Amino acid sequence: MKAAGDPNLIVFFDGEYMPLGEAKVGILTHALHYGTGVFEGIRAHWDEASKELFLLRPTDHYDRWKRNASILRINVPRTSEELTEITAELMRRNHFETNVYIRPLAFKSAERVGVRPDDVDAFSIVAMPFGEYLHAEKGLHAGVSSWRRIDDNAIPARAKICGAYVNSALASDEARRCGFDEAIFLNENGHVAEGATCNLFMVRKGQLITPSITENVLEGITRDCVFELAQRELGLTVVERPIDRSELYVCDEIFFTGTAVGLAPVVRVDHHDVLDAKIGPITSELLRLYVDATRGRLGRYKRWLLPIYSSQMAGV
Repeated sequence: MKAAGDPNLIVFFDGEYMPLGEAKVGILTHALHYGTGVFEGIRAHWDEASKELFLLRPTDHYDRWKRNASILRINVPRTSEELTEITAELMRRNHFETNVYIRPLAFKSAERVGVRPDDVDAFSIVAMPFGEYLHAEKGLHAGVSSWRRIDDNAIPARAKICGAYVNSALASDEARRCGFDEAIFLNENGHVAEGATCNLFMVRKGQLITPSITENVLEGITRDCVFELAQRELGLTVVERPIDRSELYVCDEIFFTGTAVGLAPVVRVDHHDVLDAKIGPITSELLRLYVDATRGRLGRYKRWLLPIYSSQMAGV
């Protein structure tokens, strides 16, 4: 099995499958200079018991990617279903038997200087072995960043626009230099927005609370999975509303969600323990449900999943 960064890893670029080492762009590429690209993140989880790799909600991810690419007038000339099959084929060609992260990227590909974009577009898909993004087994220590979350009227936060991730890079770098595991953004109104790379939930007085999508947050697909698991499996009320910074210091539980992070508990914010600095019962149960659902162990959530190897045998 090839590792991430292996030049022999098979990727999809310029309309064909090829080794990663042959997939190149020029140093004058518009997206490299001006951030004019839109990426997506998709997960596939390996279940050792069934020897199956499950791709999680691929068409939902590709629908979001294509929709967000249109904000920058980038055209992805494949349907979400075609993109899903390309992704499945990448994982088969690379013989993955581990957790995988998939990175689609659509970008302005003209090689020239000049900020005004044109209609010269390209896209690629890379699938790679990928373990834990944040090591959260004992809970994370998060810090509220001095950097504010970008505003929708500057760069749309709901789209994974490449240039916008300078915002996340600054916050993540600051957090780690200050000894934190992850940053928490406030928006320009002073309300909690999200983590540097993930959505945020808190539990307070028996309710599961998360910022609304109008608070300059990513419209997360993992976030949506947690909504359904919390409501259907635990009978929780899920509330979307503004969250004040000080609520993070007095709530009962906090966790992050995202494609890379999955569901990651937070036990300290700044230098305040979240309750007793232990992973809370609701977070623990949602984490268990999410792991089981994404590995094909909960029947009602198999509609989220595309099994990579058995679907090949079935001719899907």
